[in-house]
Amino acid sequence: MTADGIFAAAPDAALAALFVPFETSTLAPPTDGHVLFLRARAGVRLREMAQPGWLCEQGFMPFADELARNGLRVGEPQAGERFSQVLVLPPRQRDEARALLARALNHLAVGGTVVAAMSNTEGAKSGEADMAKLTGCVRHLSKHKCRVFWSTPDEAGIDPVLLAEWLSLDAPRAIVDGYVSRPGLFAWDRIDRASALLAAHLPDDLHGRVADLGAGYGYLATQVIARCPRVEAIDLYEAEARALEPARVNLARAQRACGREVAVAVHWHDVTRGLAQRYDAIVSNPPFHQGRADLPQLGRAFITSAADALVPDGRLWLVANRHLPYEAILTARFREVHTRVTKEGFKVMESVGVRR
Repeated sequence: MTADGIFAAAPDAALAALFVPFETSTLAPPTDGHVLFLRARAGVRLREMAQPGWLCEQGFMPFADELARNGLRVGEPQAGERFSQVLVLPPRQRDEARALLARALNHLAVGGTVVAAMSNTEGAKSGEADMAKLTGCVRHLSKHKCRVFWSTPDEAGIDPVLLAEWLSLDAPRAIVDGYVSRPGLFAWDRIDRASALLAAHLPDDLHGRVADLGAGYGYLATQVIARCPRVEAIDLYEAEARALEPARVNLARAQRACGREVAVAVHWHDVTRGLAQRYDAIVSNPPFHQGRADLPQLGRAFITSAADALVPDGRLWLVANRHLPYEAILTARFREVHTRVTKEGFKVMESVGVRR
């Protein structure tokens, strides 16, 4: 399956709900067409409504690429840039969502309207309550088992202290064991158990150039540096842009601690599209969800990209939930496949020798 197929947008109820106030003429798009869409997702209604002045911000590379393929302008607003309307699809994680709502207000022009939509099962009532705390005045509609809520705030009604506090919620912060992360990343406030299991079983003879696929805030890569003294370089690949800054901080700390030269690089990249470099070894705790839905083909796509990027005698070390059916593709792509440990519902697997 191609990357486009893996990440093809399923019907998104929150995205559909976001445009209900415009469809019912409760709200109108601004006449100047100057709109910012935070956490934008591609969809038919967006393509119908979007004007050349619209700017779509999306930090997850597959979704950003999808927006661009739909002919939409993708990027980040300039510091201090203001928009007549800001659309938002807040995430479920509350600190991350609060920071995003605060950013929306920060980029809202005087007299402008901020519009947000969330699924009822993903914290819609809390999201509306949070917008009301910031702006003091909110209206809402319910549709598609979602809530769409909006505000045209008076600047005097915005709480500047709360706005500054919530803007800071997205800043990288210390979590455990000296690591830095930020809300909303995978296992953002802890060390993921599966990743810890893989790290504990990494052999110390990994060498040369190594890659970490789906690296998150960089835990596995730092463990490679700490546990594998013959590794000379490591590349991190991560599709979520918000993970890159914490990953760089964590890698820099690992470099200082190891007492030797290790070249590191951090890449904002969709692994399912393949890798340009060749590697002696690859480590990965591949994702297998999109939202709440199981997506095992995503893990299989990671394995395919890893096999394509390894040198002939290269090694792939990965960890996965025990029920995930990766053995068939591993056997098809590698000469040797070994399950090194099965514990707490996870399996650590080593695959050696690529079949081309």
